[in-house]
Amino acid sequence: MIAWTHHLIIAPILIPLVAAAVLLFIDERQRVAKAFVSLAAVLLLGLVAIVLFAIESGPNAFEGAYLLGNWAAPFGIVLVVDGLAAMMILLTAILALACLVYSLARWHTVGAHFHTMFQLLLMGVNGAFLTGDLFNLFVFFEVMLAASYGLLLHGSGALRVKAGMHYIAVNLAAALLFLIGVSLIYGTAGTLNMADLAARIPSMEPRRLMLMEAGAGVLGIAFLIKAGMWPLCFWLPTAYSAAAAPVAGIFAILSKLGIYVILRLTMLLFGEGPSAGFGATVLLYGGIATLVFGTIGVLASQALGRLAGFSVLVSSGTLLMVLGVNDGAVSAGALLYLVSSTLTISAFFLLIELVERGQDAGANVLAVTMEAYGEGEDDEPEEGDGVAMPGTMAILGTCFAACGILLSGLPPLSGFIAKFAMLSAMMGTGSIGVPPTAAVWALIVLVIISGVAALIAMTRAGIRTFWTSIEGTVPRVLVIEIVPVLFLLAITLGLTLQAGPAMQYMDTTIRNLSNPKAYIETVRGATIVPGVEHADETHGEGG
Repeated sequence: MIAWTHHLIIAPILIPLVAAAVLLFIDERQRVAKAFVSLAAVLLLGLVAIVLFAIESGPNAFEGAYLLGNWAAPFGIVLVVDGLAAMMILLTAILALACLVYSLARWHTVGAHFHTMFQLLLMGVNGAFLTGDLFNLFVFFEVMLAASYGLLLHGSGALRVKAGMHYIAVNLAAALLFLIGVSLIYGTAGTLNMADLAARIPSMEPRRLMLMEAGAGVLGIAFLIKAGMWPLCFWLPTAYSAAAAPVAGIFAILSKLGIYVILRLTMLLFGEGPSAGFGATVLLYGGIATLVFGTIGVLASQALGRLAGFSVLVSSGTLLMVLGVNDGAVSAGALLYLVSSTLTISAFFLLIELVERGQDAGANVLAVTMEAYGEGEDDEPEEGDGVAMPGTMAILGTCFAACGILLSGLPPLSGFIAKFAMLSAMMGTGSIGVPPTAAVWALIVLVIISGVAALIAMTRAGIRTFWTSIEGTVPRVLVIEIVPVLFLLAITLGLTLQAGPAMQYMDTTIRNLSNPKAYIETVRGATIVPGVEHADETHGEGG
């Protein structure tokens, strides 16, 4: 008999799938009922994610894969959960809870089928984290993209529709590249199961291996588009800044899905053997270019939405660059940075709408113009002048400052700990154990400069928003809107307080990823449940 906890592996896919199906049968006018079903599903998903994460954190981690349909790998569909997948599913559940609660204030009522698309997005993301073969990765990727199209267009508006059309066109091209890459891999290797593919690569003929690497390269481009690597990232800042606040908040995990797949396949397929290090140079220099582009965009952005969008690129560039370095200690710090930056950017997207609610649409541009021409600088304040800081602005300002500290990597929050772990490993105190090369020193300098750029941009935006605001009006903020922001920032504080256990978990995860034989043996060693017949066999006997 299989332990009941083993069946939890498929729960992150089934829960949002069932919830989405149920929501379709509820009339759109029954907003409360739809919100209740969606929220209950996300809470249940969060509970399952916590259990999976706790199991993977303890000594009794799963030692087998989940065989759907009771078919043995590599012929059947297989789901695999390990430390990395469990962490990403928990991170997705946290973002989903915060963004869904935030949307209940008003966003879930401004368009049709918001909750259904939200659940389908969660299903696609969780499925991509859990799947053990490339074909089903394509299936879950398409489910995620289809749901994201509707969510990005949710709320209409000319700017949102324009950005949505660009987003759809780019991601359809990425899906086509995905399909071409998968086809090339299957045509040369004869399998799409990741574990089986990793086992076959060392014995492949040179010509077939070359074609397989070409397919992996095409597949990689599809996920580098999703991760936002330069020059494939031109669509991302505009699309993310145009999306509704809760949609942009949950979209923060989508770029990390591209990072996850690249990390998974790189460590599993190209960690050892004749193709060891395949694509590392592209990731390294692509990450550098992305980090430079994102840093320039952060400095140049006047609108907060664009600033958050380019912050996504800074995060992606840093992570891609670290993957190109290909060192365990650096990668462990990068995983902590991935979690911290994703939580921060999601909270920042939610916060932006609350902050800008009391501002005119052209306030930022007008403020820049006044600053450039020096208007308003000759006014002398009279005695007794001043504006009292209301409680709402104090809370928003505190959250804004926390986001600025996290994005900049300043102490004492988790952004600093993650960057310190990466930089210390790059400088030779980690597993490298040797002085850094000139290229690594360049990476260190770029990471520091990107943090300084974020500090400058966030300080400038904070002064204009909270200190010298033209309107001087206090936005009306509901408790249900500010609580999700505080919730996400509180988790980053928890990461800071539990930095030791968190880094230990990241180190263990990277060590497991660096041992592809364990993954291969886990999938190949999964046995079918005796006494349970396949559906087609039962049908054949009955016929």
